[in-house]
Amino acid sequence: MESAGTLFVVATPIGNLEDISARALRVLADVDLIAAEDTRHSARLLRHYAIGTKVVSLHEHNERARTPRLIESLCTGKSIALVSDAGTPLLSDPGFHLVRAARAAGVPVVPIPGPCAAIAALSVAGLPTDRFVFEGFAPARAPARRAAFAALAHEPRTIVFYESSHRIVESLADLRAAFGAERPAVLARELTKKFEQVLDGTLGELQARVAQSPDLRRGEFVLLIAGAPRSETGAQGAPDAERVLRVLLEDLPVKQAAALAARITGAQRNRLYQRALALKGESAP
Repeated sequence: MESAGTLFVVATPIGNLEDISARALRVLADVDLIAAEDTRHSARLLRHYAIGTKVVSLHEHNERARTPRLIESLCTGKSIALVSDAGTPLLSDPGFHLVRAARAAGVPVVPIPGPCAAIAALSVAGLPTDRFVFEGFAPARAPARRAAFAALAHEPRTIVFYESSHRIVESLADLRAAFGAERPAVLARELTKKFEQVLDGTLGELQARVAQSPDLRRGEFVLLIAGAPRSETGAQGAPDAERVLRVLLEDLPVKQAAALAARITGAQRNRLYQRALALKGESAP
């Protein structure tokens, strides 16, 4: 292999274009190619800073197919910058397959740090930040989402979720049901943008505010939930498999509920299947 190029993983603004670093701008201007989640979205940033580097798309639908060609370019000495639509690539964004393939091929992978919505929200939320868990986007389907929340109800660390405007109302309702209406929480909306808001309160209060205000349902969201009090964490916050199973059985057949509960909690699938059959038997008339 010729002297390999470098794959730069470049963080870009989550809203305010001034939040990009001088190093990121230099890298974007100097590389041979930019791999962007959405070329049209990234074009705005590149035009603003008069950067004319060639751009190709790299998103969830083409990443596996496009990665071999990009690795081939890197192995011949070309340099590539990976960017997502906003923030730090790979955090609920594409790029994992490219980065893993580059490392496997012996290509240097260099982080160019910068904006990240989860970290920005944590920094202003007023919730504990010494220990936290990032859960990305919750499942889109209601049964899986409710089960995922149920599995986290006794998590002692601060929990961070991303959510879209399409599901914010439903997610807050499901969080309230899983964590309780009195659990402290923070809703960060449109961070670094014109209509930025950071709201705190209980899950019950935040759910009511968002349900009543169309304006609060617009934009992009980071949800932060306080960890469970020590008295509620049980066995080091381990997911309660039966509790998750019960939630799933409200919406799914026995086999599907057992399989999904096993994936969420790590419990044995066969044992959960047998328990699900028993629970269904208990609820039968």
